[in-house]
Amino acid sequence: MKVLIALFVVVLVDVVASQCKCFVPPIKCSKCLQFSLPTVIPKCFLIKAEMYRARNNVTTRSIGGKSVETAFVDNDGIYDPECESDGKFKAIQCNGTDVCWGVNSAGVRRSDKGDKNIKCEPVETYWVRLELKHKANDATVPLDATKLKTGIENALLERYKLDKKFVSEVKYDRDGRLIVVDVKKPEKERITDLSLMTYYMEGHESLKPLFQDYKPFEVSVEGSKVSVENILLYYVDEVVPTFTMQSPTDGIIAVIVVVSLIVIAGLLVLFFLAQRQKAQYSKA
Repeated sequence: MKVLIALFVVVLVDVVASQCKCFVPPIKCSKCLQFSLPTVIPKCFLIKAEMYRARNNVTTRSIGGKSVETAFVDNDGIYDPECESDGKFKAIQCNGTDVCWGVNSAGVRRSDKGDKNIKCEPVETYWVRLELKHKANDATVPLDATKLKTGIENALLERYKLDKKFVSEVKYDRDGRLIVVDVKKPEKERITDLSLMTYYMEGHESLKPLFQDYKPFEVSVEGSKVSVENILLYYVDEVVPTFTMQSPTDGIIAVIVVVSLIVIAGLLVLFFLAQRQKAQYSKA
């Protein structure tokens, strides 16, 4: 099976390279992966093709209000995934060593990292929240929430072939220049793959352009263009993720260290004050 997937990636890269004009000079076209928006290539295969670019020293991307408490952000960066024959992500992914973790249908880590004996079942992502911050010069345009929703629906349909019915709600905060979009499909629905949209939103829009025909993400509202300068995505799965506090983040560790130092400093102050008072009593 791995041989078949490898052949697929090589063929995908070769077909694209034969037609591309490289946007990262002086990379040769034989090592350049660029293609127009596909409608059938699964995200897992696309990431494997992107990893091919990385191994050939072609510049690639890296990933740096929640919808619900169980929503989480993809902040682990790109990795070389293991794919099923139909292009779906295998429930367990590893980094080429004994370190493994569980992922959802979008390929986003949803568990603590462990060894190869980790147990993870396939889990579907049915809800993605998009937080879009538009450019400051567009803040002067009065945006109607209903018309903005229509513009978002049209943009997602045109760019990502996402049916309008999946855009369940759009909220707008003019002061914060924030547009919040909820993209949902019915739970247990297995036909629509939201991961294709998130792949392009994460890479094509919010970071470096991955494709030759790159155009900034814009929403048309009654003929006016609203340009997006920042995109953040949250994922909600049908099953709650299994993250724990076994591996504190750097920020939590820093807070623990600071609090510990404050406590130690306070104890030292109390100790020296007690010693000083004891010395005064001895003199008396």
